[in-house]
Amino acid sequence: MKWRNAGLGTLAMAIFAGAVSAQPVVQSKGNYIDKFRQLDESLPTANIYRNAAGQPGHAYWQQQVDYDIQVTLDESRRRLSGSETIRYENNSPDTLSYLWLQLDQNIFRPDSRASMSSDFSRSGGRSLPVESGARSEPARMSLSELRRMQFIEDTPMGYDLESVTDVAGNELSYTVVGTLLRLDLPAPLRSGEEVEFQIDFSFNIPEEDAVSARSGYEHFPEDEREGGNDIFVIAQWFPRLAAYTDYEGWTNKEFLGSGEFTLEFGDYDVEITVPDDHIVSATGVLQNPAEVLTATQQQRLESARDDERPVYIVTPEEALENEREGSSDTKTWRFEADNVRDFAWASSRKFIWDAKGFEQDSEEVPFVMAMSFFPKEGDPLWSDYSTEVVIHTMEVYNRFAFDYPYPVAQSVNGPVGGMEYPMITFNGPRTTLQDDGSRTYSLSEKQFLIGVVIHEIGHIYFPMTVNTDERQWTWMDEGLNSFLDAVAGLEWDPDIPWGNEPRNIVPYMVSTDQQPIMTQSDSVTRLGPNAYSKPATALRILRETVMGRELFDFAFREFAQRWKFKRPTPADFFRTMEDASGIDLDWFWRGWFYTTDHVDIALEQVYEMRLDTHDPDIDLNRQREAEANKPASTSALRNREEGMRPWVERNPDVRDFYDENDIYTVTNKERNEYQSFLDSLEPWEKATLERALEEDRHYYVLSFSNQGGLVMPLPLQLTYEDGSTERVDIPAEIWRRNAHQVSKLIVSDKALEEVVLDPEWEIADADIHNNYYPRRIIPSRVEAYKSSQSSRLVDRDIMQDIKTELNSDDEEE
Repeated sequence: MKWRNAGLGTLAMAIFAGAVSAQPVVQSKGNYIDKFRQLDESLPTANIYRNAAGQPGHAYWQQQVDYDIQVTLDESRRRLSGSETIRYENNSPDTLSYLWLQLDQNIFRPDSRASMSSDFSRSGGRSLPVESGARSEPARMSLSELRRMQFIEDTPMGYDLESVTDVAGNELSYTVVGTLLRLDLPAPLRSGEEVEFQIDFSFNIPEEDAVSARSGYEHFPEDEREGGNDIFVIAQWFPRLAAYTDYEGWTNKEFLGSGEFTLEFGDYDVEITVPDDHIVSATGVLQNPAEVLTATQQQRLESARDDERPVYIVTPEEALENEREGSSDTKTWRFEADNVRDFAWASSRKFIWDAKGFEQDSEEVPFVMAMSFFPKEGDPLWSDYSTEVVIHTMEVYNRFAFDYPYPVAQSVNGPVGGMEYPMITFNGPRTTLQDDGSRTYSLSEKQFLIGVVIHEIGHIYFPMTVNTDERQWTWMDEGLNSFLDAVAGLEWDPDIPWGNEPRNIVPYMVSTDQQPIMTQSDSVTRLGPNAYSKPATALRILRETVMGRELFDFAFREFAQRWKFKRPTPADFFRTMEDASGIDLDWFWRGWFYTTDHVDIALEQVYEMRLDTHDPDIDLNRQREAEANKPASTSALRNREEGMRPWVERNPDVRDFYDENDIYTVTNKERNEYQSFLDSLEPWEKATLERALEEDRHYYVLSFSNQGGLVMPLPLQLTYEDGSTERVDIPAEIWRRNAHQVSKLIVSDKALEEVVLDPEWEIADADIHNNYYPRRIIPSRVEAYKSSQSSRLVDRDIMQDIKTELNSDDEEE
């Protein structure tokens, strides 16, 4: 840095008429914080498998696992029996002596690690801790938890493994470890080799409403058919290979419930045998439509390819007839799915089925059949919206990621509120049956259906295609997807209150139970805000405020394209977003993803300054005006009000020179000094000063303090005295040398009237009241209310209540 000791350099040091204290760089050992230090110290070292730019490295690999499965649904016993042949191809550079498989159904065993380690206070019960000196509340159990406990006691859960053999029928050695199975190979599996083996298995299907699972059955006892009907949504149902990765080896962390899974891609050939009158929706493409569909249904399915609106494949009337009759015969549906990481399906005689074709500009998959399966309990909501929303989701996500990669996209209504698998999603909203036989729904149910379909179909992109590890980092699929589903929701209907504004995450950000986003999935206490809302909000702020849409969208799409059908880690996402945008975002990842800081930036002061011209006729007159604008002495004013006249007024003969000339009176001595100053300036200095004097601009210094810990950009709205406004965006790098306090110079041709920090509430600032200068009155209200009555037993008026007559219905019982 070059310093000047005279001339305009000295003049610039005296430019301020207001007193502005400099903000020093904070460097003491106790409180120095570098919010902009590089994140590499926290990220895994780049290598040949995933490089420093966030790309798959030149030696990137992943395993291939193919499945041939035959499964039978025993509807009366609500039990599945299956046989699978698994082909495992070792593409890693390592030799494997054993394989790990996931047995997710074992989570329902009463002796599972998930069951034995469940916290009663977080699983439907209530048992509050006793603080010192406080009175404890008794433990309580909800009926939902009691129902779950009774179901698991009454129904043996988990896998029955009938056989585990090689293709020749020889038994293989294995060990079950909770929700995992270690298969000991008879010979080491070297790099480039493959092994094939078979497993016969069965298990009782859980009742989803009882155990709150990701799959199961839902019973409809009120249906006209004797015994009622069921909807079966079947997922995480067959023993399947755990992932073997370059960054962790075997991903064999036990399934505890929150952390879902990551799996290997492979090809599937699945035969599903169900009652003859069931309709089946599944991952993959139906291979035998002539065997399971009527000629009319096949024609409707063909017609749906080109129709403008969804076409019924199974009409509501046909579904109602199916659910009345029932059948003891069976039918086998066969599906094939290529390059998927899982397989799920649904089956019921209650299903209405509609479909609509979606043409996309893709050489790989130019046509997608969008379909929905739902019972009468979902109509008319589902027939109006579900399939259309499936297509809308693909249109939006295709722009941000890649063209939808599969030939089928399905939305199924069942007992699971929202869950995703390749090509198929389970979604929960229903309608309400009214006394007149009609079915209605609330705005919230409509919003729920549109939102959950967007979200779950979006999951087919993340993580079913961009294969993130949900058991480790829930945010990598839920957070990325929640960000995009908000984009798609606003593009569907911006008037629906989607609830995804940055201000909505503030209560979690300032709460005492906030955890870093990077917390492992099963350790997160509040999964919704931690893994969904906070990362989605972070990405929205990154797009709209930090990076801008053009750079963000390019970088985000680059990440999706790089890792399509591959397995990225958080480091790959962080590095790609920086590599593709050219913006250093380490400060952002560290603050939002690794800490529990929140945003609270205060606009502390605004200083108004004028150029110190050194011209005594200008500067001294300004000082006189400033002095005149100061409040007069209160005592002098009250003396005047009481009629008291000063001595100098009553005796004018005592007045002298200084009564006519104040301290701001200019003399020729000052004028000569000013002329000498001008003569000493170099030509460029004189020109600079003359221009500044001619423009006579307004200089303001805005002082900010960081009270929440998260450094952020400073979006400002400036309002001038003439009523005009201006938006000024100050990048986050202003905090790079001092994360506590910063100041910004604003130069304007017009006088400022108001400054507002974060006027659009776009940076999740926790306290907007310190964002205004001058400060605004905080709106509040006076409420009239009565204190609620006590719920203590001792406070009941039993003498009066005992007179209450028993309702007639209770007497009959």
